[in-house]
Amino acid sequence: MNAIEQALKQYFGHDTFLPGQLEVISMALDRRDTLVLMPTGGGKSLTYQLPALLLPGLTVVISPLIALMQDQVHRLQANGISATFINSSLSPDERAQREAAALRGEVKLLYVAPERILTLSFMTLLDEVQRRAGLSLLAVDEAHCVSEWGHDFRPEYCQLGMLRERYPSTPMLALTATATERVRQDILKQLKLHNPHIHIGSFNRPNLSYEVHPKDKNTYRELLRLLKTSEETSVIIYCLSRKSVDELSACLQRDGIRALPYHAGLSNELRREHQERFIRDDVPVLAATIAFGMGIAKPDVRAVIHYDLPKTLEGYYQESGRAGRDGLPAQCVLFLNYGDRHKIEFLIAEKGGEQEQRIARQQLNQMLAYAESTVCRRRILLGYFGETLPDDNCGNCDNCLSPHTIQDCTIEAQKFLSCVARTGERFGMRYIIEVLRGANTQKIRDFGHDQLSTYGIGRDLSMDEWLYLGRSFLQQGLMGETTDGYPVIKLNALSREILRRQRTVQVTVRNRPVEPEKVSKSTEEVLQERIELKPDEARLYQHLRNLRKAIADEMGVPPYAIFSDTSLRAMAQERPQTKEQFVHIPGVGKSKLEAYFTPFTDEIRSYCSLHDMAVGLFVPEQVRRDVENSPPLLSEEAAEELFRNLRTLRWKVAEEQGLPSYFVFPDTVLRAMVQVLPQSQSEFLQLPGIGKRKLEMYYTAFTNEIYGYCASHNIDLSQRAPYEAPKKERRLS
Repeated sequence: MNAIEQALKQYFGHDTFLPGQLEVISMALDRRDTLVLMPTGGGKSLTYQLPALLLPGLTVVISPLIALMQDQVHRLQANGISATFINSSLSPDERAQREAAALRGEVKLLYVAPERILTLSFMTLLDEVQRRAGLSLLAVDEAHCVSEWGHDFRPEYCQLGMLRERYPSTPMLALTATATERVRQDILKQLKLHNPHIHIGSFNRPNLSYEVHPKDKNTYRELLRLLKTSEETSVIIYCLSRKSVDELSACLQRDGIRALPYHAGLSNELRREHQERFIRDDVPVLAATIAFGMGIAKPDVRAVIHYDLPKTLEGYYQESGRAGRDGLPAQCVLFLNYGDRHKIEFLIAEKGGEQEQRIARQQLNQMLAYAESTVCRRRILLGYFGETLPDDNCGNCDNCLSPHTIQDCTIEAQKFLSCVARTGERFGMRYIIEVLRGANTQKIRDFGHDQLSTYGIGRDLSMDEWLYLGRSFLQQGLMGETTDGYPVIKLNALSREILRRQRTVQVTVRNRPVEPEKVSKSTEEVLQERIELKPDEARLYQHLRNLRKAIADEMGVPPYAIFSDTSLRAMAQERPQTKEQFVHIPGVGKSKLEAYFTPFTDEIRSYCSLHDMAVGLFVPEQVRRDVENSPPLLSEEAAEELFRNLRTLRWKVAEEQGLPSYFVFPDTVLRAMVQVLPQSQSEFLQLPGIGKRKLEMYYTAFTNEIYGYCASHNIDLSQRAPYEAPKKERRLS
C-alpha cells in the first residue's frame, strides 16, 4: 500500500478511490494547476483534502458560504485532520488564535471566503505563511461562481486570479459540479490557471430518479403522500419565492409534517438555527428558496422536490444533485405549472441589462424544454453539459419508466387555434381553454364569447389535458405567446397552415398512469429492496442511527460527521465486534476506530444478544482458515490480479444499478471469492454476506469472471477441493 492509499484508509476510512479522484490527486502532488468537474457526491473535496495531508505546508480552500466551511471542517476534524476556518462568525480573539496556529504550521487546511482572502490583511498573513510553513495548495471550491454564464455568478470570484499571480509556485485546483463548456473557459481565463490539467467526470448520477408531475389542485395532496411514505428521511423542497416557502412550511406543519422554512427574509440567527436542525436530523423536511444548500454536504437527503419551476437547467442540476450524495437511491421530483414561467419572465424583465435578460430567457427555455420533454430526462441533463448517455432509456426517470404514444392531435389543434382566432388573439391560454370547454363565466358572457362557434367544442377534454396540449403546441412552435406582461396567445405562419388543413399535428402523450398511491414507493422502500437489509438488520440499523444522533448532539456536530448511513448499514449487516472487523467498515479510519469502536460495538452486542442475532459475520481470516488446508491454486500475484478484476466488475455492476460499490459486495467478500473460487450456486451461497437475492443477482457475472480468468491462465479448477463452509456465525450467549 503506497502513501496515497495509506492516507485514504487512515484518515477517510476508504479502501478505494471514486472514479477520477486518484488522477486529480496525482496532479496536485505534481504541483500542476487543475480544473476539476465532478458531479455532486463524486468526491471533489477529497481531491484537495488528501494532497493537503501529504504536501508540506498549508492548503487554503476558498469557499463561498460560512455553512459550507463549518460543515467541511467538522467532518475533517472528526477524521483526525487539523482543519479550521476564518470567517465573520468568529470574534477577533478567535480569529487571531487561528491565524497564529496557521503561522505555526499547526493547520493543514484553512477555509476562507473569497472576499476575505483578497483583503490586504489576509494577503499579508498568507505571505507570512508562505515564508514560514509554505503554501502547499490553493483550492477554489464552487468555481462556477466566477462566470456570469454560470447559475450562481459572484463578482468577488473574478478577482481570485490575483492569487495565481501572487503565488505562482503554488498549484491551484478549481472545482465545480456544474459547468458548461462556456463556463469552463471562463473559469480557466478568470483564475489564470497555468497549463492546467482538465478533469471532466461524468455528470451522470445513476442513483437519482427524475420525475416531472403536473402542478394542479391535487399537487399538495401528492406532496403529502410523498413525505408521509418517507417519514424520518431528509427531504428538501425548493420554492421560487419566500412567500411560497412560508405558506408551504406552515401547511405541512398543520398536517403533521415536521418542516421548517429557510430563505433570505429570515434573520441570520433563525436561518442558521433551521439549517442546523435539518443537518442534525432534528427535522426531516426543509422548505427553502435556492439560497439553501449550496455546498452543504449532507449525504443522506433522500428526496429533492421542486415545488416551483427552477430558473435554469444548470441550477436545477445543482439543486436536485443535493439528493443522494451517499450514492444510495434518491428521488428528484419537479412539479410543473406553466404559470411559473410567467413569474420567472416577470423577474427576468426586472433585470438591468439587455444581455443579462437574453441569457436568462435562454436559460429558462432550456429549463422548460427539460420539464415538458417526453424523452429521457437524464439524456437532456447530460446533453446540457456536453455528455452523451449511451442508452436511449436510462431506466430511472418517469419518461423511460412510463410508456408513451404518438397521437394525432390535428383536430384538437384546429379547435384551439380557431378559438384563438375567433377571440381576436387577445387572451391567454387558460381563457381560451375555458371558452373551448364551455365555461359559464361572467367574463366570457361579457365578451360574447359564449356565442362563438368554438364555445364548448372542447368539453371532451379536461382543463389539464388542454393545458398539456397547449404547452405542446407552444413547444412545437405551432403558435406564439407574448412575454411582455400578460401572456397572450398569438397565431403564426404554422398556425395558419394547420387551420387551412395543410399541416397535421402529432403530440407525444404519456399513457394515463395508475393512481400514484398504487404505484409509488418511498425511497426507504426502494433502499430496502436494492441493498437487501433484512428486517432484523433494519431494526439494528435504526438503533445505530439513534446512537449516532446522541453522540453527534453531545459533540455539537451533524450525525453524518460521525458516520454516514452507508457505514451504519454495513455495521447492521456485518455486526463487527473486534477492531479488525470494525476497521473493514467503509468510512472507518484510524481516528474513528479509536473514537467510536466501543460505543458502536457495545450497541451491536447488546442488540444482538437481546434478539439472538449473529455477530462478526464478515471476517476474511475465517475464510482463509476454511481453505488453508487445501493447496492454493492461485499464486499470490494471480490472486491479487483476480481480486482487482472482481473489483472492476463490481464497479461496473454498481454503476448500472446506481449503488455504491460496497452494496454489491464489500472487499471482504471479493477476497473470499478469490480464496474459495466457488464453482456452484451452493458454494457461492456459503460465502459470507451472500443471501438468495445476491445469489440471483450476481452469481452468473462473478463466477463467469472467475472461470474466465482461470481458463485464460490455465488454472484447472477441477483440482480444487469442494468448499463447504463450517458454521461461521457466532452468537452471543
